[in-house]
Amino acid sequence: MVDWEQIDTVLLDMDGTLLDLHFDNYFWREHVPQRYAEKNALTLESAKSTLYDRFRNMEGTIQWYCVDYWSEQLELDIVQLKAEVDHLIAVHPFVIDFLDAVRGAGKTVALVTNAHQKSLMLKLDRTALHNHIEHVICSHEFGMPKEEVVFWDRLKQRLPFEKNSTLLIDDSLPVLRSAKNYGIGNLLAVHKPDSKNPPRDVEEFEAISSFKQIIPSS
Repeated sequence: MVDWEQIDTVLLDMDGTLLDLHFDNYFWREHVPQRYAEKNALTLESAKSTLYDRFRNMEGTIQWYCVDYWSEQLELDIVQLKAEVDHLIAVHPFVIDFLDAVRGAGKTVALVTNAHQKSLMLKLDRTALHNHIEHVICSHEFGMPKEEVVFWDRLKQRLPFEKNSTLLIDDSLPVLRSAKNYGIGNLLAVHKPDSKNPPRDVEEFEAISSFKQIIPSS
């Protein structure tokens, strides 16, 4: 699935790729609606209906990923609410083994995430992923999400890489399509971003079920 002799740079998404998306799905689909309902004297179902529509309208934008934006819009302390359920933050199986093996093979390894800096810090504090990765880059630094093709050009200026010898692993199909349009030569999707949900259709992309499948041999 990966010809490691042809790969120099590995770009890795965080939520749903290295980390179990269950935390984020639970947080936005259950925890935030619960707190929003309590604050606004709504039923949980009414809160979910209202919020899900608002979330859908912002998908794929930098605001969708922005903690400060949602704190202001919903008049809730999103960082504090995340901390209330941070015990759900979990690293997918074999991720640390994979990261250590890739770095041991001499590859440049970068975490490239749409997560807001405040969410990123919470998750790194909880998982210590940064101890196994050379570069941590947040799309908010560029003011645009990975879904925008120009993002990859901004990234290349920050972290030089050759398109043909770069591997991107991401659970987002729109992000993978953006990277494909930019010309990144090696792309992998993720079959089970959320461990509590069944495998999903990744359409035109190859995908992994576990990082164990692509750990470089020493």
